Amino acid sequence: MLGAGFPLHAANTAAPTTAPYLLAGAPSFDQSISQFREAFNQANPGLPLDEFRAIDSSRDTPTLTRAASKINENLYASTALERGTLKIKSMQITWLPIQGPEQKAAKSKALDYMSAVLQAFTPALTKKQSQQKLQKLLAAGKNKRYYATTEGAIRYVVADNGEKGLTFAVEPIKLALSDTLGGAN
Repeated sequence: MLGAGFPLHAANTAAPTTAPYLLAGAPSFDQSISQFREAFNQANPGLPLDEFRAIDSSRDTPTLTRAASKINENLYASTALERGTLKIKSMQITWLPIQGPEQKAAKSKALDYMSAVLQAFTPALTKKQSQQKLQKLLAAGKNKRYYATTEGAIRYVVADNGEKGLTFAVEPIKLALSDTLGGAN
């Protein structure tokens, strides 16, 4: 079990797999899962994230630990963490669609969590701007197994598996100076 941490992605009863889109050698955010969870819960009192629990897996690498937090029966938070420091390499919210009269409310709650995670890593955006950005990202990734786009040092990922679920992830990326800048002076 991890200390006070932040939730990200999980599956019904089986442990979630490490996001297939997580870039090899990707950096981590300068924030541990515990720091993230504390700040997230303070900023979003109506969207609590419970403690993340480490997931044992043969798929883990010597430098990566996975953890998940169940939000409700169809919504999970999961994360890929730098082993040792528990700094976040990927933060994910996964919604497992349900059928029936509760579907609309369940999806709305999932979108609220996804938007709040987006805003947590892009604090210059207002709540409304975060919701609008999320809608654009989800529209671009609709019916795609994997869609990613970068903005500055952040990569946003949407994995839309239709009735099997929808995952939204936020990850840091390495920035490099362009070769064209070197000899410009």
